[in-house]
Order: sequence, then structure tokens, then C-alpha cells
Amino acid sequence: MCAEDHLCGSAVCLKELNHQCDTEAHQHDHSGQRPYACDACKKTFRTKSDMKTHQLIHSGQRLYACDVCKKTFIRKGDMNRHQFIHSGQRPYACNVCNKTFNMKGSMKKHQFRHSGQRPYACEVCNKTFNMKGSMKKHQLTHSGERPYACDVCNKTFSQKAHVMTHQLVHTGQRPYACDLCKKTFSHKWTLKLHKLIHSGQRPYACDVCDITFSSKLALKKHQFIHSGQRPFTCDVCKSTFSRKSHLVTHHLVHNGQRPYACDVCNKRFSQKSNLKKHQLIHSSQGPYGCDLCKKMFICKYSLKKHQRIHNGQGPYACDECNKAFNYKSSLKTHQLLHSGQRPYACDVCKKTFSYKSDMKTHQLLHSGQRPYACDVCNKTFNHKSNMKKHQLTHSGQFSYACDVCNKTFNYRSNLKKHLLLHSGQHPFVCDVCNKTFNYKSSLKQHQLVHSA
Repeated sequence: MCAEDHLCGSAVCLKELNHQCDTEAHQHDHSGQRPYACDACKKTFRTKSDMKTHQLIHSGQRLYACDVCKKTFIRKGDMNRHQFIHSGQRPYACNVCNKTFNMKGSMKKHQFRHSGQRPYACEVCNKTFNMKGSMKKHQLTHSGERPYACDVCNKTFSQKAHVMTHQLVHTGQRPYACDLCKKTFSHKWTLKLHKLIHSGQRPYACDVCDITFSSKLALKKHQFIHSGQRPFTCDVCKSTFSRKSHLVTHHLVHNGQRPYACDVCNKRFSQKSNLKKHQLIHSSQGPYGCDLCKKMFICKYSLKKHQRIHNGQGPYACDECNKAFNYKSSLKTHQLLHSGQRPYACDVCKKTFSYKSDMKTHQLLHSGQRPYACDVCNKTFNHKSNMKKHQLTHSGQFSYACDVCNKTFNYRSNLKKHLLLHSGQHPFVCDVCNKTFNYKSSLKQHQLVHSA
């Protein structure tokens, strides 16, 4: 290799060049001179020919076309390398692992992995890279620059490759197919990850809990659970998330978007996964069935939660009154009774509620809407739950039995009321005459005597 402090033609640098222009260009390697500047962007070059080739970028001229796919190129060398894709030739092989490449530059970049060299460091966070181009791309994350925009939806990206990948969403192209299950993908790397499902390989293991993953990215996302990091913050309500995708989905709550619609009942969802689960209702695909009431469920977890109704399990207990609940969400709802919080107010009668859903249901009383109709007798209801309870009268289902007298009931609440007869409890007391009752409705009827 030529010494940097000597010019060609000296006793040290004996490289032979065919033409004077080649000699001059070679001498610029030693001097560092780049005397030719592009008049459009001011980028400088060692040789005039390099500058002219570069200027084709600004002019838009792409003189060389692939005779197979008609893709056009600025440089003939780029076209020649591209054609290796069609011919399948990969003439450059790594001398360490024998992996082959269709471009010499790609092979050289790959070889950095074996050498461990990462000579380029980010001046902001000191992260190192084995390629200067990779470092420059990384630095855009610090600057916030996103110079590449999708010409369909105007979404911006920091890298050109990312915008090209994104645009496949609009075209619908999924050119990569799994040869086992025929599932198609927009990106080659997504297909590679998918194939690990079939092979069963999960090469990435969490060093805390030993759970394994098929991709390094999945492992990194999982590790947020142990670290407690939630780096993504909603700018509206300040809720934090461990994954960016969760934040994006959460944003739909604030903007009200529900872009996924069921093609059967037109019910809309903010997430595609929720739509898919919902559609199983129409297809009657419920692989998990309750052996008591024959109700079908989409997932095993939902069946287990449902079975608590029949076996009386209430694993969630209120620390104020010890009342037990089947679901954690029901416990939280109940605890608002103790706290007295009722943050939601009806804008018609100012009645307050602990939950927004209860307020919305209440407002149907003012509007007169009864949107839920029984498909047997056409009786209408303003609550879906009331309609479902009513429908049990047609089906004849009596899922709740008294363990004292074996009388059956179609509602759990009715069974609870009935059990008071056997226990002798009269928990409802008149505040005027102290007479006790076993039903709240009986107490209310009695109190009319005093009000009259």
C-alpha cells in the first residue's frame, strides 16, 4: 500500500497507471484533494468522471436498464451487480464461513462481523458500528431527521430502505412465501423469523427467567418486563408503555379511530387482533365449551373465568368488606362503592356514576333508545345484559341450583336472594320502624307505607 506522505512516482509508491488522468486521480488519494464539486449539492469528488456520474442523480437520468425486470440504474456497474439476482450468481465468498454474496462490497461488510472491528463510533452515545453508512443512519435517531416521506400517506422515515419497506403496505405486495404453510410476507426477514416457528428454534434466551425466543427483537421487548422500563409515553394522558406498538394502539383510544370493521355486523375495533377474535363469534368457532351450560368460548382463559360462576369461586376479595369476586375488574368496580368516587355525570339529569359505561347506559333512558332486541319475541332492552337474561326464559336454561332444596334459577342473583330464605337473614332494615326484610325490593315496597 502507498505511504500517505509520498506522491506516486517516488521510490516508495511504485504503482503503475496506464493514463495520466489515472495518475492524477491516484495522486489525489495521497493528497486528499477532491477538486471537482457538484454545482447542485456541492459534494466533492476526486475525478471528473465520478462527479458526472453523481450528477445523474439530480438529472434523474437512469441510462442502464435490466433486460429481465426493466429496473433502471445510473451506473452500468450497478446494473451488472443487480443482474446477479436474476442469474443466482454469488461469486464472492467469505473466507471464514463460506457465505456467498453477489457484491464484493457486501462480502467486505459481512467480514467485519468475524473480525469484530467496529471502527465507527457515534459522537452522541458512543455506540460503535462496522460501517460508516450504518453510523450515519443511526445518527438520524439523535437529530430527529426523517428526510424520506411516503408519497401515499406522507409518513416520514429516517432511512430510504424503511420508506420502501413501508410502501409495500399500500401496494399489498407480499412477495415472500413460506414453503411449508404458504403464508406470505412483505419482507424477507419477516419470512425468516416465521420459519423459526416451523423449525422450533428459539435461539435467544432471557438471562433472568430463561424464557426463549425465536428473534432477538422479541427477547429485547420481553426484557422490558424485568427492567421495568416503559420508555414510550402517551403525550395526551402520560400513560407509559414498554413497546412502541402498544403506544400506537393506545393512541387510537384518544382519537377515536376504530379502523377495523366486522364484515358481518359492522362492529368496529381499534385493533385487528380484536376483530379476529370477534369474528369467531359469527363463525361459531369456540373450541372451549363449558360442560355445565354448554356455552362456547374462543380461548381457554375465558372458559376458566366463566367456570368460576358455576363453582362459586371468588379469588378476588375486597379488603374493606371481604366480598369476593370472580374477576379482578369486578373487584375494582366494587371498590369504587367504598371510595365514593363517581366521576361521570349525566349531562341531562346530572346523576353521577362510577363508570363511563354506566353513564352511557343510563343516558339511553333519556333518549328512549332500546337498541337490543330479543330474536325470539322482539322485546327490546336498553342493556345488552338485560336482553341476555331475558333470553334465558326462552331457552329454559337454569344453571344455578340451590344446594338446600335443589330449586333452580336462571340468574345467580335470584339464587342469592332465594338462599336468604334458608339462612333466615334479613339484611335490609327500615330506617323508620326497624322492620327487617330479606329483599331490598320488599323494603322499598314497605317504605311506601311510611311515605303515604
